[in-house]
Amino acid sequence: MAENFDIVIIGSGPGGYVAAIRAAQLGKKVAIVERENLGGICLNWGCIPTKALLRSAEIYHNMKNAAAYGLSADNISYDPSKVVERSRKVANQLSNGVKFLMKKHKITVFDGDARLAGKGKVAVTKGGKPVADLAAPAIILATGARARALPGLEPDGKLVWTYREAMVPPAMPKSLLVIGSGAIGIEFASFYRNFGVEVTVVEVMDRVLPVEDAEISAFAKKAFEKQGMKIVTSATVKVLKKGADSVTATIETGGKSSEITVDRVILAVGIVGNVENLGLEGTGVKVEKTHVVTDAWGATAEPGLYAIGDLTGPPWLAHKAMHEGVICVEKLAGVKDVHAMNKDNIPGCTYCLPQVASVGLTEAAAKAKGHEVKVGRFPFIGNGKAIALGEPEGLVKTVFDAKTGELLGAHMIGAEVTELIQGYAIARTLETTEAELIATVFPHPTLSEMMHESVLDAYGRALHI
Repeated sequence: MAENFDIVIIGSGPGGYVAAIRAAQLGKKVAIVERENLGGICLNWGCIPTKALLRSAEIYHNMKNAAAYGLSADNISYDPSKVVERSRKVANQLSNGVKFLMKKHKITVFDGDARLAGKGKVAVTKGGKPVADLAAPAIILATGARARALPGLEPDGKLVWTYREAMVPPAMPKSLLVIGSGAIGIEFASFYRNFGVEVTVVEVMDRVLPVEDAEISAFAKKAFEKQGMKIVTSATVKVLKKGADSVTATIETGGKSSEITVDRVILAVGIVGNVENLGLEGTGVKVEKTHVVTDAWGATAEPGLYAIGDLTGPPWLAHKAMHEGVICVEKLAGVKDVHAMNKDNIPGCTYCLPQVASVGLTEAAAKAKGHEVKVGRFPFIGNGKAIALGEPEGLVKTVFDAKTGELLGAHMIGAEVTELIQGYAIARTLETTEAELIATVFPHPTLSEMMHESVLDAYGRALHI
């Protein structure tokens, strides 16, 4: 006999576990199925452990530059195994935290692989053996995504890494090639470079961090190169020839080929949705480029079947998945006044050194949409807190509609901008214009003052530059 639930969720990443909690808060009987660790990729192999690694790299960087602060730190060194160990402990703590939340909200957790077994039914197996049969009028797919592999550049876990191997290196390589300069690629490039690894980044587009505003991308490239990274744009890696303990890559750019030999390679060329082995065959679910198609509420074309998170396509962000989970559950539970998510209001963050954060339209995208724009800029060098912190390199850029004053986008690079960007995200959600932002009092001395100054600059009123 099948166990009956109101909602069954397949996958316990940020989208899945948050959807489960919200459903339980609404009085629903919920089951969640997870084949690996609670918390999914984000908590175990993504967002959280990478930030722990980057924090270690940041502290090491600061220690090496102690003299700039009037301090002395001699014989600076690091232990790669302990850096990794700390990262894994952080991930484990968070995964256990999700386990506690499942218990707190009386959510039934099944350990195994889930597969649709007919309308409103899910079969759970482990190692090919039956674990449970579940039934529910609503099933939410939250199976996430995995690293994309390109033909001829497939990872082997030893010489050619995905993010998983890159997070737990047995030893630091002396040299590294990172293929792809999106958030994942640049974060790993930053981590390894700060520990002294010779890093080369190859990007097929004409600039690093290609989804960011062009001005921010250019600033980032200069900062990375100043740190000693080698950046190659408008280039493709054609061949990876593996040696005993090294890889020789053939790089093509501008019609010319060159070779580089490195200890290790990291592939960071995007992700593909985990749509296989879910039993989608025979359902009305539409899959496009490995991602499940849904409406604004997470509903697929198959009645009673929903999908959220990375499985449904970009932006591939944990906070997007969480919010989708809440929206999906509230809508199917009949909560009134549920608002569909505006993806233009989702902030994006890259935790490299320096950090990068943005929300809304880039200047180019705003112009392409027909907006007449007013653009404001304020450099970190003009901010007292940034100088006191020893972080004078950075930029805050704001883009407004010249006719209405609408904040179209905000783009930042520099220390702690991943914490600052939420101020602009709130402003966009509240449909704030330049008038309200100008009238807002920002505390002094803080980095946030640069946000105010950038707005003022867009209207010819900047005070400190």
